[in-house]
Amino acid sequence: MTLDRRQFLAGAAGASASMLAACTATPAPNATASGSFKSAPAPFLVGKPQDPLIAKGKATRVVVCGGGWGGLSVAKNLRQLAPQVEVVVLERNPVFFSCPMSNKWLIDVVDTQFLTYDYLRVSERHGYRFIQCEINQIDRDTKRVHTSLGHLDYDFLVLAPGIRYNYESWFGNDRRAAEATRARFPGAYIPNAEHFALKQALHSFKGGEWVMTLPPPPQRCPPSPYERACMVAWWIKTHKIKGRVTILDHKDGVRPIGVGFREAFRDLYGDIINYVPNAHVQEIDPFAKRIKTSAGDMKFDHGVFMAPHQAGDLAWKAGAVGTRADGKPTGWAEVDPQMLTMTSDPNVYVIGDAVGQVSPQKNFLFYPKAGHVANAHGKIVAGYIAERLAGRTPQTALPDNLCYMLVNGSPREAIAVQFDYKVNDEGIIWQTQIDDNDRRESLVAEDFRWFSLKMGELFT
Repeated sequence: MTLDRRQFLAGAAGASASMLAACTATPAPNATASGSFKSAPAPFLVGKPQDPLIAKGKATRVVVCGGGWGGLSVAKNLRQLAPQVEVVVLERNPVFFSCPMSNKWLIDVVDTQFLTYDYLRVSERHGYRFIQCEINQIDRDTKRVHTSLGHLDYDFLVLAPGIRYNYESWFGNDRRAAEATRARFPGAYIPNAEHFALKQALHSFKGGEWVMTLPPPPQRCPPSPYERACMVAWWIKTHKIKGRVTILDHKDGVRPIGVGFREAFRDLYGDIINYVPNAHVQEIDPFAKRIKTSAGDMKFDHGVFMAPHQAGDLAWKAGAVGTRADGKPTGWAEVDPQMLTMTSDPNVYVIGDAVGQVSPQKNFLFYPKAGHVANAHGKIVAGYIAERLAGRTPQTALPDNLCYMLVNGSPREAIAVQFDYKVNDEGIIWQTQIDDNDRRESLVAEDFRWFSLKMGELFT
């Protein structure tokens, strides 16, 4: 017998009425005589924010918020320098995914396994505790971190929150437009779902206008958006896609490694890359796919929209973000430039991308917000804490920085930049920058050696 649509709907309506009557007549399993409800006891691993996550023992406890290049560096090095210390790393992601080298992953120079590492395995190897959770709030008065699984107390706190996108500067309180932009045209500078979305978009790109906005300084890994543009252009060129990459740069010119990138744009992708300086974003419509800038307006087929960067959410939750003379937030953590402690709390350190201004030197001001610097900060802060626990005054240590940028996929050629730092006679941190603009294959080999060394420092 074949059941037609009218019979099906009639039967469904009758069944629904019967079920409703049954539900009305039968008390719910957790209902009390008065009709109120009681909750079933939750299993142990279903943590509650009001519960203690880890009981505080006698050992000094250092809680590290964030498991990126900086957070893992401080955890490993502190366990080596002060093995009596209890170190706990809190991180929202289940696995480590490296932003450095991810532009190369977009065009399959490296695979996903090359960028990902297991958090739990390395924590067990080095004797610190790893807990995957969301951090809801940080109470510095009580020295307590509140997470989605419970709270825990600390003696020292290390904030390694990375960055957040300041979509508010573009969209104000328009959450719908901000969420649509993040979902459809992510900046892909926060690991790792955004990176997979970007790679899928590139590999399915059929042609047209590919638009990239670059945020104003300071930003995460300043040369990497230009590398990404080269990787996208190389993909378009290699796969013979009828498309163009337009770089809308907030700055007045390409930097760092300006000569090397401009030559790559001209020599390798002259008919694909369109570089536009002083293109301050004024309006983005993610639904109509239109963008308005101070340098002109255009429609696009796909976009990589990097909103202005700020210190990650945790820096704001900890009250670490500084204010300007007018009372408005700077967007970055206010720290002692040499000790990396919050200016208002010597027991809280901030490392990596979230660190605010450290020097008045023109064209410097901020450390480059790069994995190399975060990794160095982790070692430095681990040393500072170990010295304080030993009753000694820490001596100033400064990071360095090194960035390799792939500009050609075949043959594989890269350019590079190096930053060195010192404290001058006036007590100011001074930066020296060396651009290596000569693209060549040997720099690609150096890049892979550098990455192997850094991953070895974090995970072996």
